[in-house]
Amino acid sequence: MAELRRLKGGMLLLTVLGAMLMLPPLVYVFNQPIMHFGIPQIVFYLFVVWLLLICATALLVHALPRDESDAEPGDGER
Repeated sequence: MAELRRLKGGMLLLTVLGAMLMLPPLVYVFNQPIMHFGIPQIVFYLFVVWLLLICATALLVHALPRDESDAEPGDGER
């Protein structure tokens, strides 16, 4: 039970952190005329943050315990 509570807290923290990283005041810090691999810095920042949020979400979801109702189909389900 404590592990599930920690995972839910991690998901909330990830949501808040992701929202903060995508807010315009922080994004505008990366709006410089600098190129990374031929990509403007602001676009590179947004895609890196997006990719890291997806990976972190996948790790948290993978750590969740399986629900018993999802493990086996019930009566009338196939």
